[in-house]
Amino acid sequence: MTSSDIANVLANSKTIAVVGLSSKPDRASYMVAAYLQQHGYRIIPVNPRESVVLGEPAYASLADVPVPIDIVDVFRVSSEVPGVVADAIACGAKVLWLQLDIHHAEAEQQARDAGLTVITDACLKVAHQLYASH
Repeated sequence: MTSSDIANVLANSKTIAVVGLSSKPDRASYMVAAYLQQHGYRIIPVNPRESVVLGEPAYASLADVPVPIDIVDVFRVSSEVPGVVADAIACGAKVLWLQLDIHHAEAEQQARDAGLTVITDACLKVAHQLYASH
């Protein structure tokens, strides 16, 4: 994935489902989602332990999200990635974004085979700061 590929993903995406988004402001998921929200993206919290995060209703799973999703941004342990990928494929997401240190080669390949763009081991906030046109 080149920097121009990432810039295109960022420019052509509006809705980001953040799987594992916490309402705790000191968590990386919250900081990244708040930043993205401030930069015009619609954030969809996906976490069964939350009801509202950053002013948006939270959903227990991707399957419960009632709007189309451009990017599924994953803040979960690597062992949970296969389930997230299955849900991302089922809901028609365009991009699977695995945050830093999150890997699952088999699930990543499954997402690619289903037509998703897969970005791994990268922070969405940092990528936006580096590659998005501001």
